[in-house]
Amino acid sequence: MRKHLYLKKHALCVNVLLNIFILLFFVAFLADDLKAEPLSIEQMIARMQESYDKTRDMEARFIQEVMIKSINKTEREEGVVYFKNPQRMLWDYSQPKQKKIIINPQKVWLYIPEDRIVYVQKAKKVFESKPTIKFLSGIGKLSEEFHIQFSNTNAVNKEGNYLLTLTPKATDLGIEKLFMTVNKNTFQIEECSFTDPLGNKTCIRFKIIRTNANLSDRLFTFKAPAGIEIVNID
Repeated sequence: MRKHLYLKKHALCVNVLLNIFILLFFVAFLADDLKAEPLSIEQMIARMQESYDKTRDMEARFIQEVMIKSINKTEREEGVVYFKNPQRMLWDYSQPKQKKIIINPQKVWLYIPEDRIVYVQKAKKVFESKPTIKFLSGIGKLSEEFHIQFSNTNAVNKEGNYLLTLTPKATDLGIEKLFMTVNKNTFQIEECSFTDPLGNKTCIRFKIIRTNANLSDRLFTFKAPAGIEIVNID
């Protein structure tokens, strides 16, 4: 019972992290295209789609902070995230504890070395989510599931960085709003934050972003070490 509750908790995490990183993926190549002049939200979404089509893979360091409202506590994790088209992702947590979330077109793994356990499920369970499919298809189609807008009338914060807000049209996606800060010079996502229906807030900051590094498909698979318990949850 404890294992299934733990996995249920992280199933939402997998979907949300997938959606957030695909957004990061879309923005990677906007710098050269967007420096000339401010864009409308429609123009920015269109350019993001164009950028997505040019991007094969990406990696970035991240810091993730989760404020748990019920106990007024903030948990901080950090590591490196990798993404490759199509449908491959790895969140490799290194601090404070090791953890891996690996996704490829066939399977999803959640590996927790400290507990000597790995949870495994078929990838179709993740990709069945309509919003996830929209992200994987291209941000231009997100308007079918989200209201996308600048976060304020000026479209930027006091540093001049773009502020975007995505509001789900449905109520069963596990998040109320998704906020993004996009660097005014590089047009890469500096920060994402969202709240869930319980009022918990997650903030993810990205740095040292690399694109089109020819990441190997082997990075997005997992073989359990000897002595690790394997739990199939399909």
